[in-house]
Amino acid sequence: MHNELGDSQESGLKAWLITPLLILASLYSLYLVIHPYTPMSKLDLPVLDLTQVQRATHVFFLLAAGYLTSSLWKRQRAGWGGYVFAALAVLPLVAFWKLDLDLGQQAAGTLFWLAALAPALYPPCNRWVDKIAALLSLAPFLYLVILFDVIIDRAMLPEPWDLVMGFGLTMLLLGQVYRYTGPILPCLVLVFLLYDLHGDMFPGIFAHAPFDFDLLLAKLFSETEAGLFGMITGVSMKYLVYFTILGGVIAVLDLGRIIANIASMASRGRADGPGIVTVIASVFMGMFSGSGAADTQFVSTIGKPMYEKAGYDRHVAAGLAATSGTIAMVTPPVLGSMAFVMVEILSIPYSWVCIMALGPMLLYAVAILSYNNLYAKRMNLKPLGRETGVGGGYLRRYSYIFLPILVIVAFIYLGYAVSLAVVVAILLFIAFGYLDPATRPKKKTAIFKGLANGFASLIPIGTAVVCANLILTLMVMTGLPNKVSQFLTLVSGQSLIFATFFAAAFSLLLGMGIPPTATYVVSSSLTAPAILQVAMANGIPQEAALLATHMFLMYYAILADVTPPVALSAYASASVFLTDPLKTGVYAAKVALPKYLLGFSFILAYQGTALLLIPVWQTSTWQEAIGGFLLRLTAVSLGAIYMAAATSGYARRPLQQWERWVLGLLSVGLFLPFDWINLAVFLGGIWFFLGKKAQA
Repeated sequence: MHNELGDSQESGLKAWLITPLLILASLYSLYLVIHPYTPMSKLDLPVLDLTQVQRATHVFFLLAAGYLTSSLWKRQRAGWGGYVFAALAVLPLVAFWKLDLDLGQQAAGTLFWLAALAPALYPPCNRWVDKIAALLSLAPFLYLVILFDVIIDRAMLPEPWDLVMGFGLTMLLLGQVYRYTGPILPCLVLVFLLYDLHGDMFPGIFAHAPFDFDLLLAKLFSETEAGLFGMITGVSMKYLVYFTILGGVIAVLDLGRIIANIASMASRGRADGPGIVTVIASVFMGMFSGSGAADTQFVSTIGKPMYEKAGYDRHVAAGLAATSGTIAMVTPPVLGSMAFVMVEILSIPYSWVCIMALGPMLLYAVAILSYNNLYAKRMNLKPLGRETGVGGGYLRRYSYIFLPILVIVAFIYLGYAVSLAVVVAILLFIAFGYLDPATRPKKKTAIFKGLANGFASLIPIGTAVVCANLILTLMVMTGLPNKVSQFLTLVSGQSLIFATFFAAAFSLLLGMGIPPTATYVVSSSLTAPAILQVAMANGIPQEAALLATHMFLMYYAILADVTPPVALSAYASASVFLTDPLKTGVYAAKVALPKYLLGFSFILAYQGTALLLIPVWQTSTWQEAIGGFLLRLTAVSLGAIYMAAATSGYARRPLQQWERWVLGLLSVGLFLPFDWINLAVFLGGIWFFLGKKAQA
């Protein structure tokens, strides 16, 4: 949700309180990596030694800093989403009042509720209500730190104040997610909460015995590996915070400018140069940042002048930038937050996810570059001059900026913790940045600004991840994943195409309103068991089917970022190119239409999983895995080129409307993981590219 900072007096609050709190949060996270090797590890401090309390501390920093930051925003009128959120939140408040609590405890819980919900009904009150909410977030944190051992022991028989703190912290979390990402995700949490409370009101297999509210609150607040401080919350503390800090450090050292200059070398003398620069810059930035929207903002800013100079249509340029920016979430070694959730859910090495992401990342880039090249030819765009970009000496001069990324890759390959790898990379970036006069910040304290900005950028992601943990806990308690799996299996029969199409559509629909991480958690919980079962029935070995299923669901959760009507990357791009966000989203979908079929290419048959390398590598020789990978990469790349020609209307010459439809339909066959179909389709479509080249 876009908001502006408040007046100078409140900006002073940011200077003396929020920034130090953000710096403290970053330093706490960085210290956790080295803590086991320091003398303080012998002091037995819960906030440093106990995983559950570490996660509670992490959530406290997210809420306290998040609410103080949102208190500086100017808000206008409440929307329908805020009213729906408030209406749904009344039901758990009523359930809370029905608990066996005294008047003071009920009043305390109601105060938490009001602090979370008031701005949804009257937005301007956030200027003071959010400060109260930030202060209130301290109470559940201190309560848990002081009484942790006792609370865990009585998780199934909670005391009244356990319930108050559980209810209060849950409402504060939902209130903050509403402020940062809108009403849909907190409303979804409330819907699942109400499903747990009133399961007897649902029909058929979806009915279940309702849970008591005190049991739910105890589960969310007091139990380990569930609720507010569960495994997926641990993803934010264990992985995401380090990459956002890395991004903050890179920003204050102005290394993005160097990356932009290096990427611009590819634009020399080419009409399609701006699109190439955008893709290369996106891949480079994807190595440092797993945020699609942030990557889009960056490449849009550096690419806009080149697009304008080359004569691109503004909406096409904005669509290319939006689609390219999303590459960040499938670019190793950082990837997006979903990759780390997958690691925790499947208990697999992070290096596996990095390797499995290579094929989709390359094909995503091929799809964009193909459309970009053919569009430039069809529109007869003028090549950019030789003066664009920098020389090879510049690349050699600044090649050191890629060394920290190689360190991350090496550490992960050698089996070290991802957090340690990223912390070492952060230290290297800081050292290089201050040693090089060209990147040395003017202020010696600039690095602290990077630390603060790094944790600040985590707030919307981290709180969404905690919400995803709530959803997962609430679903598992009712057995909903198994029920949905049974339903999907019954409806799809043994049709893998139907099951995967349903899952892809569900992910895209869900992703229109909630962040990709929450989308992946919900879609994988509800649909992965059914897809896995159907995939195995279609001859795919269990291990390969499991990995391909989760990569498939992760991939389609990412695509929601560039799928209209709600496409965060399209909004980021539109803000730079000054285009209509909805129209930009349509163009973002169009310029790389093959991206919507890529996921099916690695899940519909066992040989298709070779595109992910690891699934086949686990069950055969590495020679067979690499051979299968190259074969599938070639076939799907040709499919992307065919489809790009169909959507752009050009293949060595302008295509007629019927030719575009024929070529588009043929291209689909190249995405199917069946060699004979691929060969027949290739031969059927190649003649479109063999005619006489159109004259400029």
